[in-house]
Amino acid sequence: MSPIHSATPVSHSFSLLGPGDPPPLHSVNAEGQRPLLLVCDHAARAFPAALGVLGVSAEARATHIAYDIGAAEVTRHLSRLLDAPALLGGYSRLVIDLNRSETCSTLIPEISDGVVIPGNQALDSTARRARIEALHRPWHRAVAAELRRLHARHGVTPILVGIHSFTPVMAGRARPWHVGVLWDGDDRLARPLLAGLVSSGDLCVGDNQPYSARNPPGSTLETHAIDSGLPGIAVEIRQDLVADDEGSTGWAERLAALLAPLTAPTLGGGGMNSASRRR
Repeated sequence: MSPIHSATPVSHSFSLLGPGDPPPLHSVNAEGQRPLLLVCDHAARAFPAALGVLGVSAEARATHIAYDIGAAEVTRHLSRLLDAPALLGGYSRLVIDLNRSETCSTLIPEISDGVVIPGNQALDSTARRARIEALHRPWHRAVAAELRRLHARHGVTPILVGIHSFTPVMAGRARPWHVGVLWDGDDRLARPLLAGLVSSGDLCVGDNQPYSARNPPGSTLETHAIDSGLPGIAVEIRQDLVADDEGSTGWAERLAALLAPLTAPTLGGGGMNSASRRR
């Protein structure tokens, strides 16, 4: 796994990351041969040294509020199985949520699933901008650059697939789904993937559940695929199903079997582009 540092220098007044901090994001299988980019916004639970742990307990930092449990492992396995490049976020979603727009009210959460985040309370504009400049913008620049690179390299429309995981219980309510497919407008990937998951017969499958690609606005999927006319989806897997290596490997294999024929290089061009777009 290769670290990626911001290609654009960050203004000194907004510097956040120190020499001992991890990079803003990591690249996996950069030379993968499939014109498909896997992205995992909430892969990590690191915190910049300058911010400490934002006043969050060790117990809370090990839960879904800090990162998407199992999602990074599924992404790495999928990258290998599909021979596709992947980008993984380098910091906890409690520091900044890469899957939000810069203006979203939950970009830097003050509370998450009932847990108050002390270090995020009443941030001034300078503190917010420091996190955006150091972490959020490098992520979105990297995703955009990688999609451009794939297009130039393969000569076909690249495909974006986001990998997430969700907690089995949120706000005290149990969630019945095993997996969900998030999409909006363009159903070229979503419809056949949903059908394939349902046909397995052993899954409760969510169509834009437990989250939707339509809300909140400014997600990585919306910014880099939906708004750009690229085929793309996000997959949400329940965290108890991917919390260990057996689960993450098994789910990667299940998804790879379904995604491989949908993301073949020949489909990245005319085949994918000729399919319908619906809202």
